[in-house]
This record gives sequence, C-alpha cells and structure tokens, in this order.
Amino acid sequence: MRPQLLIIIFLLVTITTNAQENKSKDTTGKVLDEVVVTGQYEPQPLKNSVYKVKTITAERIKLRAATDIVGVLNSELGMRFSTDNTLGESDTKILGMGGSRVKVLIDGVPMVDRDATKQSITQIDIYTIEKIEIVEGPMSVVYGTDALAGVINIITKKRFKSGNNLSVLVRVQEETIADSYSPFADDGIHNENLTVNWNNNHWRATGYVTRNNFGGFADTASFPAKVFKPKGQWIGGGTFGYRSNKVNAWYRLDYLHENLFAASPMNTNNYISFQQFYIANRYTHQAQTDWTINSKLKLNNTACFQDYTRYTESYKKNYLFNTNTPDISGVGFYDVSKFQSWFFRSTAALMVSTKVSLQSGIDIKYDKSSGQRIAGKPSITDYSLFVSSEIKAFTGINIRPGFRISKNSVYDAPPIIPSINAKIALNKQLDLRLSYAKGFRAPILRELYFNFFDANHSIQGNPNLKAETSNSFMASITHSTLSKKDFSISSSMSTFYNDYSNFIDLYAFKDASGNDIFSYFNRDTYKTIGGTFENTIIYKNLTAAIGASYIGYYNQYQEDNTLKGDRTKFAFSPEINANLTYKLTKLNANIGLFYKYTGKVPTYIQNSSNDIVLSQRNAFHWADLTASKQIFKLFTVQTGIKNLFNVTNLTSTAASGGTHSGGSTTNYTYGRSYFLGINFQWSKK
Repeated sequence: MRPQLLIIIFLLVTITTNAQENKSKDTTGKVLDEVVVTGQYEPQPLKNSVYKVKTITAERIKLRAATDIVGVLNSELGMRFSTDNTLGESDTKILGMGGSRVKVLIDGVPMVDRDATKQSITQIDIYTIEKIEIVEGPMSVVYGTDALAGVINIITKKRFKSGNNLSVLVRVQEETIADSYSPFADDGIHNENLTVNWNNNHWRATGYVTRNNFGGFADTASFPAKVFKPKGQWIGGGTFGYRSNKVNAWYRLDYLHENLFAASPMNTNNYISFQQFYIANRYTHQAQTDWTINSKLKLNNTACFQDYTRYTESYKKNYLFNTNTPDISGVGFYDVSKFQSWFFRSTAALMVSTKVSLQSGIDIKYDKSSGQRIAGKPSITDYSLFVSSEIKAFTGINIRPGFRISKNSVYDAPPIIPSINAKIALNKQLDLRLSYAKGFRAPILRELYFNFFDANHSIQGNPNLKAETSNSFMASITHSTLSKKDFSISSSMSTFYNDYSNFIDLYAFKDASGNDIFSYFNRDTYKTIGGTFENTIIYKNLTAAIGASYIGYYNQYQEDNTLKGDRTKFAFSPEINANLTYKLTKLNANIGLFYKYTGKVPTYIQNSSNDIVLSQRNAFHWADLTASKQIFKLFTVQTGIKNLFNVTNLTSTAASGGTHSGGSTTNYTYGRSYFLGINFQWSKK
C-alpha cells in the first residue's frame, strides 16, 4: 500500500473516532495569559505588553511536524518566505519587508548570516525550540541594526523541573518529495533526532544531535541537475546551566554542518557534469546570566561568539569513467568564506517605583569576514547605549519612551534612535496600542565588500553605502472576551506605515565594456503601508487563529518624472490565514489544519522601453493537514499531508529580473508531500 493511502486512512480514522465524543474534559491553553519575553524588562503576560507580540507555542510547533522554522511560520499572517534555488537560501519578510530588515534572534542573541537573506533560519534545530515570539515593526532601540521590519525571537527549551529528572527523546520522520521517496536516504526528506535532558533542583544539562536530509527534486532538470538542490545537515550541541532563587546562568553550544549539492545537466557528448558542493560549518557559543539583585533591580548579561564558514568545492564529474576532477578554472570555484561575530550585551532593569520602571543597557558587536570574493579582510565594530522607561502615571496607561545611541567603525550611525510605545486599557476587555519608532539598518559586510563574477553572476560591493533609516507608525486595538468556562476570543486590528530613507537595493549599471553589473546603492525612499485583522478563538478543545492582512508595496519609480507608465503609488497584496488545532482527549490525539492564502505579490519594474510596469506573481493557496496520537505510554505517531493544494510553479505577469532571475516562472516548491513520524519519550525521576 502506498504511504499516501496509509496517512489518509490514519487521518480519517482519527477524525471519525472523534465524532463519537459528546463532551470534552479538557480545555486548551489560555492564549490571553501567554507569557512573553521579547522586548520586555521581565517575563510578563501578553496582555500587559506595550508591544504587539505574536507567539507560536511548543504545541503548535510540535503539531506542524516541520524540519525547520520556515515550515512552522509559513502559515503565519504577514510573514512570507522565498527560496533562492541557486544558493539554497531562504528570505524572510514581515509586513512587506525582508532581508536584513528582519532580525533573527536565539534567546535574544542575533544570528550571523553571510548575506541579506536569512539562511540561519533554516539552520536551527527545531527540536531545541520552546516557542517563537514575533514583534512586528521597528525594534531598533532594543535590538539595534536590522530590526526595522520586526524581530523573530527563537526561545530555546530550558527544561527546569523540581527534583531529579532524566528524559530521553527520540524522533524519526520520513517524508515524500512529490511522488519521489526512498526510505531513510536519497529521495525524500529524512529527519532523526536524539535529545537527552537531565536536571535537579539547581543544575541542568542537555545534549542533542539531529540529522536532516533533503534529497532534492529534479522537476524539469536533466540528470544529474535538480531544481531543488539536495541538502544534508548534521546539527548538534548542548546546554549546561545553574539556577537558584536569584541567579539563572547557562552556557549553550550549537554546531551545524551543512552540505548543499548543485550540478549541471550531463553533457551527452562527453558524459561530464559540472558539480559544486557548498559546505557550511557554524559554531555558536552563548552564555547568559540573569541575576535578581533585589526586588527592584535585575541584571542580565549575554556573551556570544559565532564562527560561520562556507566552503565551495567544484568538480567535473565524468559519469562514463565515474571520476571526479577538481575544477579551479573559475573565480570562486574553490573558495572559503569566513564570517565571525562577537556580541556582548548587558542590561539592568530597575523598578524606581510602582509607577516607573527603567531599563538601560549596552551592546558591543564586532563582525569580520574574509574570502576570495570579499575585498580585503573587512570588519565592523558597533558600540551602542540604550535607555527606556515604562511609566504608569495613570491607571490603565503604560507609556514606554526610549532611545539608542550608536558609534560604528564603518558607517555614520544616526546620532539618536528614538521610539515611544503606549498601551491604553480602554476597559477590561479593550486595549489600544500606539507606537512610533525610528529604525536603522547598517549595511552588512557582504553589501559593502562582496565581489562575485562568473557566468551567472555579476555582483560588486559598494563600500560607500549609508545606513538605512525609517520612520514607522503603528496602531492596534485588541478586544478580549472571556467566558466563565469553555470559550474565549481575542481580536486585534492593526495598521502600520513605514517610510524608509537611504533604502539599500541592487541596481544594474553598465561597465566600460557595456556589460550589466549589479551593485548595491542607496535609494532615496521606500514605503510600506497596510493593516491586519487577527482573531484567536478557543472553544472547548478547538483553537482557531483566523486573520487577514492587506499590505501595500511602494512604486519606487513613480517619483521619477522622466519615466512613463504606471504612476500608482502602492500596489496591494492580501493574505488570509486559518490555523486550526483540535484536541481529541479520549484518544490522546491532536489534529491540525494550517491554511494560508497569499495574494499576488507586486513589484514595480522598468521594462525594456524604460516604462514603469507592475509585475505580479500569481496568488496561491497553501494548507497542511497533520494528526498525532499517543500510543501505549511512550510513543506518539504523527502523520499528515503538506501542501494540500499541490503548489509548484508560480508565474508572473512580467519577468522580475535580478541576479538569479528565472524569467516569468518561479519554482516555488516541489508539490504535495506526505509524512509519517514516530516519537519516543522516556523520563525518570
């Protein structure tokens, strides 16, 4: 029997059995009491935060059965992902802005990425994550550069329990890639994890190892080339920590080894294929301490060192004689690119009185890079001081002003970055949040010094780039209704407007020989505008997160009066999502349906006649259906269908252009897939 049929039968049996239940004995978690930490002085309920924070809980992460964070977040409202099939990297957008304008954190520490795209988001072990918090809009005062569009804070499992505890978790998951699959290797997706945890009242230790293997997908490519590149990952690490009544200290080490394989079609005349291996090694050392000095003063210190290296190895593979010959004929065919980052952060939170709290802190960040394609051995040092305060002068009103001052070794940072947030409790159920923030983004090393020229790329860094800045405004209103027993609902409506200056983007220009060269330049302005409407409904064992957004993308050419064509200022794109989870308490089972409609993605471009035209990528529907059931006492079986609507290629009304342009058709994903996994969890006190 085909694995697809087994999965469908499992889902149908689970749903049908549940139909016999008349009453539920359990209710789901209370969303309105969710505790958040991102941007806070100390952990506090979501309802009390001056920021609009979105949380993805451990239960949601587990039910998604994803092998990376993209698979967890791809149905979230306002978030969009795109994959560069040439480089095997993912870009992340929040409310219309992406690249280096989205900051990815692990426990508040920024991740290192070699490019503007966030490949780090696919290089984090999903099994170490407790929850994910997302703050939309600039967080530059708190988190510095890159936090213009928003922050994704990945919070790892801390696993403190009373007494002595030892637990072992083993997971094996197999997944098809469209109709291709072979067990545990080659075709398909193969994922295994082993995690061991130990703690007593004060000490804890964790160790883990994970293998992720993606077999790639050929689609229309000829042997041995594949449109979606094969990729293998080994991820491992551990944590050691101590906790007492006043001190929580821990050290964490994470290691990643990744191998991405890219091949050209075999030449049928000589049986030779040009092949490249992109090999990445990432070490992340992180140490943190939380110290409660007294009831009014708390101190947090964080130190982190990240070492990221990417090797390129090139060969000519002769399939007639089965030989590999190293190829050093092209620039970058053999290359080692190194990126290192040192980060230190210290913050103090002081409760001055019952109405006034104060937070101050310093950030020191040092980045350096080297490689064949990078001019010299550049480095950037950034020193920052930030201060903010929460003022509760009146009942139900919380105002949080703040500012950041930075000194940078390469670019002129804005003299001061201010922000002000306010939360106003209009009544017990109705909260109004208002914010203004000035954001900034430093040009990254790659934009400043990276040079890459081969048959497919012509990219030149620009060391004269200025830092981006933005003025951002956001307003949201949240209404919460709680019933006495089984029902709760929370609805939020928000609107935003972002105005960017010195916006960094790729532009094409002609060199002395008339060839097109791409380089980074500061554009005068760019803007985004839009709104969202989100609802979280809990009824007995059903939890539903349903929402819609409408985001406007700026026409950067409409202010140039020398150009003809479309003069519209914004092109809008809608989204609708519905994430539904249901607990089947009598069966010890869960069902999840995760749906998102992504409207046409607009981009204004210049055509061959230098007229302004609107290029739009087709809209599409995405849905995943998953189910999990506990069997016996130690095992949980999980299965489901991903990409129910079988999305594959997306077309555009006009070719998008760019350094990796594929014409008017984008290979978005490989189609519908089926997965089956089993968890083993054992613990002993």
